[in-house]
Amino acid sequence: MNPDDPAAWLFARTSGGIRWGLERTEELLAGVDHPHRRFRSLHVGGTNGKGSVSALCEAALRAAHPGRTIGLYTSPHLVSFTERIRIDGRPVDAALLAAAEARLRPAIERTGATFFEATTALAFLCFAEAGVDLAVVEVGLGGRLDSTNVVAPLATAVTNVARDHVEYLGESLEQIAWEKGGIFKPGVPAVIGEEDPFIMEVLRERAANAGAPLVVLDAVIRMRDVEVSLEGTRFHLDSERWGAHSVRIPLVGAHQARNAALAAELLGVLPDDVRPSWEAIEAGFAEVRWAGRMQVVRQRGATWIFDVAHNPAGVAALTTALDGLDLPRPLVLVAAILSDKEWDEMLPPLLNRADAAILTVAPTAPEGRRWDPEDAASSLDARIPVRVIPDLAAALMRAETMAPYGTILVTGSVHTVGDALAAMEIGIG
Repeated sequence: MNPDDPAAWLFARTSGGIRWGLERTEELLAGVDHPHRRFRSLHVGGTNGKGSVSALCEAALRAAHPGRTIGLYTSPHLVSFTERIRIDGRPVDAALLAAAEARLRPAIERTGATFFEATTALAFLCFAEAGVDLAVVEVGLGGRLDSTNVVAPLATAVTNVARDHVEYLGESLEQIAWEKGGIFKPGVPAVIGEEDPFIMEVLRERAANAGAPLVVLDAVIRMRDVEVSLEGTRFHLDSERWGAHSVRIPLVGAHQARNAALAAELLGVLPDDVRPSWEAIEAGFAEVRWAGRMQVVRQRGATWIFDVAHNPAGVAALTTALDGLDLPRPLVLVAAILSDKEWDEMLPPLLNRADAAILTVAPTAPEGRRWDPEDAASSLDARIPVRVIPDLAAALMRAETMAPYGTILVTGSVHTVGDALAAMEIGIG
């Protein structure tokens, strides 16, 4: 965390870890006159892809409603805390954030609110004070007891369910799905993108118990002719709601086509007064930006790819995307993974696509979660050269010398990508 960041005090003063329950968030919001009740919202959860779906929805809503103020709340951030709270496509104004902090700080300290509880309250207060009409809110962790679950949304979505954060959400996919389905609300349309029939049944049951009208993505859409390039993704969408359309998004990867289809369906179940036209959806999707997700940067002859894949499912999506691209060789992998992730499952598919690899450490990774790259390297049975360079900046420089006109893939965690973008002074948009 940059000490000059306007929210630096949050990292030092709020309690760490996860504390389940909505009570502290509700208490913080009640103390500032319930700001989350002063704007309408969409609520997006899931294991992977929820940030991309949120960004797509927000871009389409801005295109549809140029006279309205649109908010976007996501987590975590890559470089600056203000990325989490966006108003009309821009990071929250520092003065607005400071004013919200001043109002909430006594209650945050009194309640011992966690970082995410405090951040959520700050975001909602900033939205209300900025006159946000409609906000897209991404779930932080799980769903049922996530701090964001205090909103009363117009519609909800669960992108998919995979094993992640098992220490909090449970070891089984069924347990994780049950937690994520906790965002479903009575009478509020819910869209799910999960493909596994067993997990889908868990989500169906959660929706039925909540009284939420359910839309299963694969029952109402079909995607075909997906084409992926370094410039983005094109595909043909056949939708019961929207009809047949050719779609282009600047996000790279076949998985992003599915995220776009889910976003379109979620936007389609909104009430008439906020539902975008297809033309607005098309315009918004064409302009969406979502840094750190198969982000392609060409610099000094090299092609850099930054992706925050931080679990096996994320790596599977990443490697599928890589397989569909004609990348300049050699491909050098720069990876730093958190110690509590399944790095032994994540590394092999990445190494299988690389010509060389550098294992490193993300400087902002919490000390208790930093992996030992030497230990990881010694456990590998790799067919390619694997170097260990703990200093990330040095690892990036070395990668550039190894692939001067090739491809450098930086991945493993949000910390890894954020630290690399900051070190290379690459803006996130």
